[in-house]
Amino acid sequence: MKSEIIEKLGQSDVLLPSLIEKGLAANDRVKARLSVLQAASARARDPDGARFELTDECRAAGLDPVALETLVNRASMMAEGRFTAPGLAKLGAAIWEDMQDMTGAVKVGDAGAANRFVERLSAIKGATATTIPSSDDIDLTQIVKLTDLSDNDGDSLHRLIMDLHKALNRLAAAQAEETVAGAHAYGLQPEDRPALEAFMRGLNATRQLKFNHPGLETTAVRTGTRFVIQNDIGETDAHVVMTTVEANTVTVSYTDVHRARAKFFTERFRNFPVKWSGLERKSGFGEDGVFYLITGRLSAGNGEAKAAFLEALGASLVFLIDWNRARKTLREWVSNADALRVLDWAARHSIGHRAFLELGGPHFVASAVHHAAPSRIGFGERLDYALGREAAIDFLKSVLRIATETLLAGSSLRHAQAGAEAALVSHLQGVGAKLLAVTIRQAGLARQIAVDIKAALGEGRVGQVIDGAVPDRARRIEEKADRIALETRSEIRRFNADRGTERLVNEMEDAIDELEQAAFVASLTPAALVAALREPLIELCSAAVAGAEAAAIGAAAAAEIPHGRRVDSDTVLSAVATLIEAEHRGDAAERAVTASVLKDEFDLKTALSALELARALERATDRLAMFGHTLREHVLADLST
Repeated sequence: MKSEIIEKLGQSDVLLPSLIEKGLAANDRVKARLSVLQAASARARDPDGARFELTDECRAAGLDPVALETLVNRASMMAEGRFTAPGLAKLGAAIWEDMQDMTGAVKVGDAGAANRFVERLSAIKGATATTIPSSDDIDLTQIVKLTDLSDNDGDSLHRLIMDLHKALNRLAAAQAEETVAGAHAYGLQPEDRPALEAFMRGLNATRQLKFNHPGLETTAVRTGTRFVIQNDIGETDAHVVMTTVEANTVTVSYTDVHRARAKFFTERFRNFPVKWSGLERKSGFGEDGVFYLITGRLSAGNGEAKAAFLEALGASLVFLIDWNRARKTLREWVSNADALRVLDWAARHSIGHRAFLELGGPHFVASAVHHAAPSRIGFGERLDYALGREAAIDFLKSVLRIATETLLAGSSLRHAQAGAEAALVSHLQGVGAKLLAVTIRQAGLARQIAVDIKAALGEGRVGQVIDGAVPDRARRIEEKADRIALETRSEIRRFNADRGTERLVNEMEDAIDELEQAAFVASLTPAALVAALREPLIELCSAAVAGAEAAAIGAAAAAEIPHGRRVDSDTVLSAVATLIEAEHRGDAAERAVTASVLKDEFDLKTALSALELARALERATDRLAMFGHTLREHVLADLST
């Protein structure tokens, strides 16, 4: 099928070396078969004569001597000068097939000569229609017409075979083979060598990534003004890449049964000004008869640009081997689009996917899940659901990298499995860090409300509702914080994450609720607050601001600890100390407000609003301190593992 596609692409020249080899092998076979035919005739005429002795000749031609010995030694005469033997019809059909192989090879190298040979073969075939046996019997007199050279300049099958053999030898001499960087090259011109060397430089740079898979054998042929490179990508029949070089123009013809892989192939050259044709759907070959063809053309301005493209082309081929199998495997864990992202990344970073498949593919990933996270990831559960989309993609990238590095280093499967399990644990910890980062956002929202209340107190704007800016903004912030907390609780349940993180989220949400309540009370507080009340209330706001800032710093440092940055534990503990200190400041300031209200004479509205505002702010600092204690427990648990 590959040969048919290559011919369809108009690149039959690249097949010439293999066709010459095939034609010469056919020459050996047909001569041996004619000798068998002669021996069978002799045996039929003289049953007591010498037994068949062409065993070595048959074996040299690649034929089974046992079957042919049976044919000759069981030959016997029939009436009217005919003889019969088991397998004569099959022998006759094989003779015509050998002749077709010989003429087919000559046709690619010398079409004019081949046409003349085909005419002679047709004439001989017509003249001896009853000679080449179509059944297991033949006339003895016809053997001469097939095996002799003929007198009086007449033609015969034997003479035609000799002439075809000479033609094949001439073509073989003109197609002298040499090896260039591992490629089988025929008829090279001096200008062809740099182009072929560039292509093979790229191919050899990534060849090792195919590991035990067959493929990447390269043939290069100069024919007329064209230099053609053909590469055997793998075992898929319709998977062919042909590269034609004429001057500084490179044309790539690519066929594939998988449309998605064809698109993947073209994306390997996104940095080159290649003009690609659309994907054409072709038919007429193979079992299902469908494949896709895409053609790319690069007009290079100079030899360096041409060499760079050819090198990139050669380097890309290894990433096409088993590509669809890898895509289907990755698709078990993430979406198809994300599987393509992983394969694209692996190709761009010269990692590939073959090592991953060599080490077991889906079983390799399943083993890591089973040993590292049996309670976190359910059987058959997709990784993008268990880890989140980006974390799942990053983990699969790590798996492909670990597999490749393991095989290249000659390390054991167990070594690779340990690396994959460690990568999965790291990504699971990353999920916890991601969830913990939510509390940083919450702390920022809490700080904003406390800052707004403090500014209003400092500017004497409390009670002057104005346009309701402070309480309205606090309400919007509190609603946003509620949505964040709700989504995070859902994520924690989905990831089966540490419930300590949920406690942190809840405590920070409670602190925001208290601050939003404080903003509401502040909007009802009389503007004319005496200094005895304003100063401790501002101090309470300052304590809440300091607590929110310390909570954000502590949460950010705690998120880094699972990644090995345990020096951040000191930062966490320092932040916790600040939170406790802020709580103490809040307690003292709240008592100062209470003492002032009870000691001095204030109107009822001022006294009640000041007390309620102070208590709401103090409760917020309490919640922030509770957040600090929970964060400390969370960090100590991480440090102990």
